[in-house]
Amino acid sequence: MRYILALAILLAGAASAGAEPSAADSQLYAEGKYDEAIRAGLARNDAAGFSDAARAALSQEASLDQPCLECLKKAEGYARRAIAADPKLPDARVYLAVSLGLKAHIEGSILARLKGYPGEAKETLDAALAADPNNVWALAALGGWNIAIVRGGGKVLARLLYGASLRIGLDHFAAAFKAAPDNIIVRYQYALTLSEYDAERFHPEIEAALTHVVNGTTDTAYGSLLQKRAADLLDLHKKGDADAYAARMRKYEGYP
Repeated sequence: MRYILALAILLAGAASAGAEPSAADSQLYAEGKYDEAIRAGLARNDAAGFSDAARAALSQEASLDQPCLECLKKAEGYARRAIAADPKLPDARVYLAVSLGLKAHIEGSILARLKGYPGEAKETLDAALAADPNNVWALAALGGWNIAIVRGGGKVLARLLYGASLRIGLDHFAAAFKAAPDNIIVRYQYALTLSEYDAERFHPEIEAALTHVVNGTTDTAYGSLLQKRAADLLDLHKKGDADAYAARMRKYEGYP
């Protein structure tokens, strides 16, 4: 069950609540110097620092040409350290869900279900939203989670097993758009999530979202990378090359 789609894209703009990183630490992340950003976050030795280390580790993994399971395990560990230090830190919980989702892409849906990734991801995202009801990253992540659960298990099982539905997913995305209307990261997730669910049915919405990303602004290296990927996908989408589009999308989502 592909239960978390494109969550890695949430990393480009999220910043942990709590103790603020120094301007130098923030610049390291913005410039894509992820190893240095991880070390800086860990050196702060607090919940926000661990959370920022998780973000940098996940952004680094998502920027690689091939998925890296060991990288994701490290990111997961940083996120869990952040949550242990401050259970109410919402972004750390989003990063944990991201880690679980990307691990599931590599390990496969059967093993992911056996390890309880879908349920843990939902639980941690619900906790993030409870801590901050307007957290755009948690809202978008839950939108992707609901829609992916429906696609993977069907409407009936999704509702019975997880309480998920397409409508709930779309409503969460709508709330995320309202909270941050100019956020290109959330629009990118929305495009990929709908593409995986039913690219033909949501063709206009996907094209509009990708166009929004391409024409938007960003101040991070990872955000710029996402814009390039969005332009690539938009070109294939407009050409109507469904097979090439689907293959490229899976690559960007972190599937082997």
